[in-house]
Amino acid sequence: MSELVWFKSSYSDAGGNNCVEVAVCEGDGVAIRDSVFPSRVITTNRAALAALVVGAQASLGVTA
Repeated sequence: MSELVWFKSSYSDAGGNNCVEVAVCEGDGVAIRDSVFPSRVITTNRAALAALVVGAQASLGVTA
């Protein structure tokens, strides 16, 4: 995996490592990590990540 550029949500606390970070991979890939454990990275594709977000929003009653 080449060098990734990590992004964190604007909702994350600026005070430290307590957020989820996302990086764009080659092709349709997305890498996800917890800032507390940055060496633990999972990869998936954009469609699967989008489905996860939609499902989480639905379970919380959030509409986008």
